Amino acid sequence: MDIDILVKGGVLADGSEADVAITDGIIIGVEPGITTEAGEVIDATGKLVSAPFVDAHFHMDATLSYGRPRVNASGTLLEGIALWGELKQHQTREEIVARALDYCRQAVGRGVLGIRSHVDVTDPTFRTVEALLEVQERVRDVIDLQLVAFPQDGWYRAQGAEAQVIRALDAGVDVVGGIPHFERTMAAGAASVRAACELAAARGLCVDLHCDESDDPLCRHIETLAAETIRLGLQGRVAGSHLTSMHSMDNYYVAKLLPLIAEAQVAAIPNPLINITLQGRMDTYPKRRGLTRVPELRAAGVTVAFGQDCVRDPWYPLGSGDMLEVAHMGLHVALMTAPDQMRAAYQMVTETPAQVMGLDYGLEVGKRGSLVVLDAPDPIEALRLRPARLAVISNGRVVARTEPARCTTSAGF
Repeated sequence: MDIDILVKGGVLADGSEADVAITDGIIIGVEPGITTEAGEVIDATGKLVSAPFVDAHFHMDATLSYGRPRVNASGTLLEGIALWGELKQHQTREEIVARALDYCRQAVGRGVLGIRSHVDVTDPTFRTVEALLEVQERVRDVIDLQLVAFPQDGWYRAQGAEAQVIRALDAGVDVVGGIPHFERTMAAGAASVRAACELAAARGLCVDLHCDESDDPLCRHIETLAAETIRLGLQGRVAGSHLTSMHSMDNYYVAKLLPLIAEAQVAAIPNPLINITLQGRMDTYPKRRGLTRVPELRAAGVTVAFGQDCVRDPWYPLGSGDMLEVAHMGLHVALMTAPDQMRAAYQMVTETPAQVMGLDYGLEVGKRGSLVVLDAPDPIEALRLRPARLAVISNGRVVARTEPARCTTSAGF
C-alpha cells in the first residue's frame, strides 16, 4: 500500500494514540503501529493530532482594514457599520483581494482550513462580491471558503439590497444572509427573515443570518428564524449568528425559545471575542458581557460553533485568526471550565463548525486528508497554551509548518 503522508505516534482528541495515513488526499488509516513506508513521515509522538480548525463566521472583505478611514472611537457595532460604509466607497477590488489573501495565509498557519465569510452585497459596485469570489477560487486547493450574501445595510433598509443578494447568489455566492435587527422596525426585520428563508428554500441553499446582535431583550428574530425554518423544511441548513440579545432575555421566555431552536435544528454561532467587546457599551454597572447562552443552548440539543468574526477591522482592533484564542475566550465568558466543557469548547472550533458548514473533516478513514499537529498533548492543554501548529495538512499536502517554541532562562532557580 502506497502512503503519501504518515503521521506517526499522535494523540487524538479522545486521548487514544494512533498513526494517520493519507493517500491521494484521503485518510486511509487511523490506527496504532502503521508500518508501511510513506513519501513523508511526520513524527507526532505525544502531540495532539486534530481535525482542522474551522471558523464558521468571519468578514473577509473587511479584514486587516483597521484604521481606515479612522478608528472606531466608541467601540460600538453601529459605529463599526458606519465606518465600513465609508471604507467600502473607496477601497478597490485589488485591495480587498490583497487583504483577504494575507489573512488566509495567516489563518492557514494557525491550522484554519475552513472559513465561512459574510460578504457585503450592498456595495452597488459589487466589488466586494467579485473580490471574494476571486479569493475563493485562489485558495480553493487549501481552504474551504464559503461565502454568505450579506446585506450589511439591511435587506429592506438599503435600497436594492434584496436584488443585490440575488445577484450575488447568481454569481456563485453559497449562502443566504441577512441582518434583521438592523432593519427600521421589528416587523421589517421579521419580514426580512421570511424573505431570506424563502429564497434559500427556492434555491436549495443554506441560511446564515446575523440575528439579534443586540442588547435589547425584545430583539427576538431568532424566534422567527426557527419558525420559518420549520415551515419551509430547512432543518439542518440554517444558522443564527451572534444571538446576543438572548443574554438579556428573561428566563421564562428563553425556556420557551430553546426547545423551538432545537426543534428547528438551527445552529448557533456566537463570536466570543467580538460579542463581549461590542455589547454592553451603553451599560454602566453591572455590565452585560454579550455572549449568548452557550451552555444552555448546548444542553437543549442545539449545535453551537464559535466564530472569529473580525480581525483588525472597523469593529475590532485585535484578532489573530487563531481559533484557539476564540475558544479560550469563549469558555471563560460562558463559564465552561469543567473538563468536559473545555473539550466541548475545542470541538466548537473544529468538528462542530465543520458540521455546520457541511465539510467532510474528521480523523476517520474515508474523510479528507486534512489535519493539524499541535505542540500540546491534548485539547485542554492546547486551549491553555495555544501552542505552535507543528504541521498543517490540507487535502493530503503539508501547507504550513511551525517550529515549537523554546525558552531558555538563567533565572537561577
